[in-house]
Amino acid sequence: MDRDLLPNAQAAVLDMIFGRWRSQTLYAGVKLGIFEALARGPRAAAAVAEELGLDTALAYRLVRGLASLELLSENESRAFALTETGELLLKDHPQTLRGVTLLEEGPEHYALWSHLPAMVREGRQNAFVREFGRMAFDHAAHDPAYGAVFNDAMSSYSNAQTAWTLEALEDYDFSAIRTVCDIAGGQGHLLAGIVAKYPRLAGTVLELPSVIEERSHLHKNLRYVGGDMFESVPAADAYFMKMILHDWNDEECGRILRTIARAAARAARPGARLFIVEHIIPDAATPHFAKLFDLHMMCWGTGRERTAAEYGALVQDAGWSYVRTWYPRSRMMGVVEARLPAAAS
Repeated sequence: MDRDLLPNAQAAVLDMIFGRWRSQTLYAGVKLGIFEALARGPRAAAAVAEELGLDTALAYRLVRGLASLELLSENESRAFALTETGELLLKDHPQTLRGVTLLEEGPEHYALWSHLPAMVREGRQNAFVREFGRMAFDHAAHDPAYGAVFNDAMSSYSNAQTAWTLEALEDYDFSAIRTVCDIAGGQGHLLAGIVAKYPRLAGTVLELPSVIEERSHLHKNLRYVGGDMFESVPAADAYFMKMILHDWNDEECGRILRTIARAAARAARPGARLFIVEHIIPDAATPHFAKLFDLHMMCWGTGRERTAAEYGALVQDAGWSYVRTWYPRSRMMGVVEARLPAAAS
C-alpha cells in the first residue's frame, strides 16, 4: 500500500471500529427520552436531567455527545436544542426513526451480532435461536416488550419504504388492476399509500389474526383478513409483499409464492401480478446497504437478502414469470415484478 494512503485507510477502519459508540449514544438518548424532552424547545441540560430523573453531570456528558453527532446543538450556556436530524428521533415525526433505533440498537439485536463469527464458522445461521432459544417472531410473541419495540420499528421503517416503492412504480400502468392484496402487510401502511395514490383500487391486507387484533391504528379504507400466507391468500389482481421474503430461506419462500400462485389461478385471474419489495443486492463492485442487511438477516433468522436474479429464480421456480425490477432513484430498495403465466391463470 502507498504509505501516503495509510492514514486515510487507518481513519476509515477506526471509523468502523468506533461506529457502535455513535449508535449506542443515539440509543441512550432515545431510550432515556432526551429527544422528547427537547421537543418543546431549547433547554439546559440540567433541566432535562431533572425532568427525566437523570444524574445531572452524566446527563450533560451524554447530551454533549449527542450534539457532537449533530443530533443536538449546544450553546455557550450549556443549553441544547434539536437539530433537523435530531427531530427524526421524535415519536410523532412523520419520518420518525425512533422505533428503528430502539430495535436495532436494543439489547436483543445487539446480542445477536456476537454470534456472527460462530455462525460463519459452523455454517448455521439464526442467532435468535442461539441467544434466546426460539425464532424471532416467537420471541416477539412471548416477550411483549420486545414485540412492542419490533412493531414500532416496522411502522417506522414503513415510512421510507412506502415512499421508495411509490417512487419506483411512478411510471407503472395500474389500469388493468382493480384489487390488490398486501401479504403480511402489518397495519397496511404500504397498501394505504398505494390506494391513496390510486383511489379506484380495492385493497386487502392479509395478516395473522393475532396481529390484526393487536393493532389499534388500522386504515379505514382497507379490508383486513386474518390468515397464514403459507396456507392460503385472498384472490386479487395484484399482490404486494414488502420485506417479507427476506425473512425466509429459499424453500420457505417457494411455499409462500406457490400459495399465492394457486390462489390467483383458482380465481382465474389472468396475468395476476406480484410485486416483491426488498433491499436488492447489486453487482459485486457496488457497496450497498443490502449487503450489510444480509448479515443482519443471517443473525435474525433463516432468511437473506438477494439479487434481482435470485428473486427472479425464486418466482420462476414457484410458477411465476419474472418481468423486471423497478427502482427508486436512490436504489435503496427494488420492486421485483412477476406475473402468473396465462396457462396457470
